[in-house]
Amino acid sequence: MKKKLSWCPVQITLSLIDNKWKTLIIGEIMFEGTRRFGELRKALPGISQKVLTQNLRSMEDGGLIKREVFAEVPPRVEYSLTDLGSSLRPVIDSMMEWGEDYRAKTNDRT
Repeated sequence: MKKKLSWCPVQITLSLIDNKWKTLIIGEIMFEGTRRFGELRKALPGISQKVLTQNLRSMEDGGLIKREVFAEVPPRVEYSLTDLGSSLRPVIDSMMEWGEDYRAKTNDRT
Protein backbone atom coordinates (compact mmCIF):
# COMPACT_ATOMS: atom_id res chain seq x y z
CA MET A 1 0.00 0.00 0.00
CA LYS A 2 1.31 3.43 -0.95
CA LYS A 3 1.62 5.93 1.85
CA LYS A 4 -0.25 9.18 1.51
CA LEU A 5 1.88 12.16 0.53
CA SER A 6 1.89 15.37 2.50
CA TRP A 7 0.17 18.47 1.16
CA CYS A 8 3.51 20.30 1.56
CA PRO A 9 6.00 19.87 -1.32
CA VAL A 10 8.98 20.55 0.97
CA GLN A 11 7.82 17.83 3.34
CA ILE A 12 7.49 15.41 0.42
CA THR A 13 11.07 16.11 -0.64
CA LEU A 14 12.37 15.79 2.90
CA SER A 15 10.52 12.52 3.39
CA LEU A 16 12.59 11.06 0.53
CA ILE A 17 15.96 12.56 1.47
CA ASP A 18 15.41 12.97 5.19
CA ASN A 19 18.94 12.43 6.48
CA LYS A 20 22.49 13.31 5.58
CA TRP A 21 23.33 9.81 4.39
CA LYS A 22 20.60 9.72 1.75
CA THR A 23 21.72 13.05 0.35
CA LEU A 24 25.37 11.95 0.33
CA ILE A 25 24.52 8.59 -1.28
CA ILE A 26 22.55 10.35 -4.02
CA GLY A 27 25.39 12.81 -4.56
CA GLU A 28 27.96 10.02 -4.75
CA ILE A 29 25.98 8.10 -7.37
CA MET A 30 25.03 11.29 -9.21
CA PHE A 31 28.60 12.53 -9.61
CA GLU A 32 30.52 9.23 -9.74
CA GLY A 33 28.00 7.08 -11.62
CA THR A 34 26.75 3.59 -10.86
CA ARG A 35 28.31 2.26 -7.66
CA ARG A 36 28.62 -1.04 -5.85
CA PHE A 37 27.84 -1.37 -2.15
CA GLY A 38 31.52 -1.51 -1.15
CA GLU A 39 32.34 1.56 -3.24
CA LEU A 40 29.57 3.52 -1.54
CA ARG A 41 30.70 2.40 1.90
CA LYS A 42 34.29 3.43 1.13
CA ALA A 43 33.22 6.80 -0.30
CA LEU A 44 31.13 7.64 2.79
CA PRO A 45 33.41 7.42 5.85
CA GLY A 46 31.46 6.92 9.05
CA ILE A 47 28.47 5.11 7.56
CA SER A 48 27.83 1.64 8.92
CA GLN A 49 26.85 -1.30 6.75
CA LYS A 50 23.45 -1.39 8.44
CA VAL A 51 22.72 2.31 7.89
CA LEU A 52 23.86 2.15 4.26
CA THR A 53 21.64 -0.88 3.64
CA GLN A 54 18.63 0.78 5.30
CA ASN A 55 19.05 3.99 3.32
CA LEU A 56 19.55 2.20 0.00
CA ARG A 57 16.40 0.13 0.59
CA SER A 58 14.41 3.21 1.57
CA MET A 59 15.52 5.13 -1.52
CA GLU A 60 14.79 2.11 -3.71
CA ASP A 61 11.28 1.95 -2.22
CA GLY A 62 10.91 5.69 -2.91
CA GLY A 63 11.87 5.19 -6.54
CA LEU A 64 15.10 7.22 -6.33
CA ILE A 65 17.59 4.42 -6.89
CA LYS A 66 17.65 1.22 -8.86
CA ARG A 67 19.31 -1.92 -7.49
CA GLU A 68 20.58 -4.30 -10.13
CA VAL A 69 21.69 -7.81 -9.17
CA PHE A 70 23.93 -9.71 -11.57
CA ALA A 71 23.80 -13.50 -11.57
CA GLU A 72 27.52 -14.03 -11.10
CA VAL A 73 29.71 -15.81 -8.59
CA PRO A 74 30.30 -13.96 -6.38
CA PRO A 75 27.07 -11.97 -6.82
CA ARG A 76 27.45 -8.39 -7.96
CA VAL A 77 24.97 -5.66 -7.03
CA GLU A 78 25.06 -2.16 -8.49
CA TYR A 79 23.13 0.94 -7.53
CA SER A 80 22.23 3.74 -9.92
CA LEU A 81 19.83 6.65 -9.95
CA THR A 82 16.47 6.34 -11.59
CA ASP A 83 15.19 9.20 -13.73
CA LEU A 84 13.30 10.37 -10.65
CA GLY A 85 16.48 10.27 -8.56
CA SER A 86 18.41 12.12 -11.27
CA SER A 87 15.79 14.85 -11.21
CA LEU A 88 17.14 15.79 -7.75
CA ARG A 89 20.29 17.18 -9.41
CA PRO A 90 19.21 20.86 -9.14
CA VAL A 91 18.51 20.33 -5.42
CA ILE A 92 21.92 18.72 -4.81
CA ASP A 93 23.67 21.36 -6.97
CA SER A 94 21.97 24.14 -4.97
CA MET A 95 23.03 22.53 -1.69
CA MET A 96 26.63 22.32 -2.93
CA GLU A 97 26.62 25.93 -4.07
CA TRP A 98 25.13 27.13 -0.79
CA GLY A 99 27.70 25.14 1.20
CA GLU A 100 30.57 26.60 -0.83
CA ASP A 101 29.20 30.14 -0.34
CA TYR A 102 28.78 29.53 3.38
CA ARG A 103 32.33 28.26 3.69
CA ALA A 104 33.65 31.30 1.79
CA LYS A 105 31.64 33.76 3.86
CA THR A 106 32.76 32.24 7.14
CA ASN A 107 36.39 32.04 5.94
CA ASP A 108 36.57 28.35 6.74
CA ARG A 109 39.06 26.82 4.33
CA THR A 110 38.99 23.22 5.60
